[in-house]
Amino acid sequence: MKPQVRKYTNDEQIQQDVQTLGKKDISRNDIYIMSHDDDRTDRIAKNVHANKPADDEFNIDSANRFSKKGDELRYKLEELGFSSGEADDLEDELDEGRVLLIVQSDQSVENLMK
Repeated sequence: MKPQVRKYTNDEQIQQDVQTLGKKDISRNDIYIMSHDDDRTDRIAKNVHANKPADDEFNIDSANRFSKKGDELRYKLEELGFSSGEADDLEDELDEGRVLLIVQSDQSVENLMK
């Protein structure tokens, strides 16, 4: 199952959308928040009771494994199910300050948000 992604600049909108997904029976275990800033990711994930792609989930044993934050983010995106090209594009979005809401569900997130 390929994950679905939505891009945000507004942290409050993410919170509303995660609540909507929860009401539509999407498990919080299938919802991930990702940004270029670890503190921002932690804060948003905690506020919306969602996951963040954790190092131990992807067998990343050391913070020094990646020389650049972008390399780490692309790796995690690929581990979540995105192609290398998609991971590059999404990491560019993160570079521009966007936050990603990643949902692993066979239901269309766009339809659930209606």
